[in-house]
Amino acid sequence: MRNKILDYFRNAHGEYVSGQRISDDLKVSRTAIWKHIKVLKERGYVFESSTRKGYRLLHAPNLLTELEINSVLSTESFGRHIIYRETAPSTNAIAKEEARRGAPEGTIVVAEEQTGGRGRLQRAWVSPYAKGIWFSLILRPHFSPLEASKCTLLAAVALVRAFHQAGLTEAGIKWPNDLLVKRRKIVGILTEMDATMEEINYIVMGMGINTDVARVDLPEDLRDKATSFLLEGVRIPRKELLNLILMELETLYAEVETNGFANILDEWRKYSVTLGRDINVITPGYTYSGKAIDIDSDGCLLVETDHGVERVLAGEVSIRYKDEAAQ
Repeated sequence: MRNKILDYFRNAHGEYVSGQRISDDLKVSRTAIWKHIKVLKERGYVFESSTRKGYRLLHAPNLLTELEINSVLSTESFGRHIIYRETAPSTNAIAKEEARRGAPEGTIVVAEEQTGGRGRLQRAWVSPYAKGIWFSLILRPHFSPLEASKCTLLAAVALVRAFHQAGLTEAGIKWPNDLLVKRRKIVGILTEMDATMEEINYIVMGMGINTDVARVDLPEDLRDKATSFLLEGVRIPRKELLNLILMELETLYAEVETNGFANILDEWRKYSVTLGRDINVITPGYTYSGKAIDIDSDGCLLVETDHGVERVLAGEVSIRYKDEAAQ
């Protein structure tokens, strides 16, 4: 009901809307309309009222609430069930708990701020309030657990597609789970799974996307290594960008469920900023150098070294480009 009421005000473009008109069209009392508007005010919407003219919407909050997301959402299932938190330690942690409780596939957990966000290798992820899209998606796929790691590659391709549509055309993928713009990180992806040997119970794909992060919001040691839509001069409402991302994720996931990952891997290669680069591969035990030449059918990185081609699994491995500082 609140979404329908908000639609009236959005379509009015700042003009007054009669409470009686909304009441008549939606077949609810004017008292019910007033109560819904009161709730919207408590959630950050600013209205002006006139005894003779009705109400008009002056300001909608820049938040990723269920109301705001639903106002633009155009997917079939992804994002149709939303768990919203203003502040959360980690959206992945919440999503895993909800998945264990039976949350349907396509559920998203969205937070305005994460206090304990993390990426691969337990690295911290800075998630300032309302300056990014910090969310996790629950999947319940039918493919083998052996294929699950490739969901990170799927997410990366979906994000690049969405970013290009939004105007950030320089975004590319650093293997295995980062998106870069001009060699600066703008996205981190963390995929986690619960499975048996035979089947996947659920996959949670967590994504941290810097949208409105300013240089001052970043720790000093990250200011030359991270970027955002704001810093790249691309402005798009967060809810609209989230909708683009969910649409691409839904499209690619349907492709994978039907045809497997082959097309995803080909598209990943097209967007890669890793392939063809000289890199250092850092493992817990040793480090070696080579050229990243391809990914195989499992999504593992193939590195050409003086001693032959090494197959690199994401796991506990980091890669560093040899011609620049660590990212």
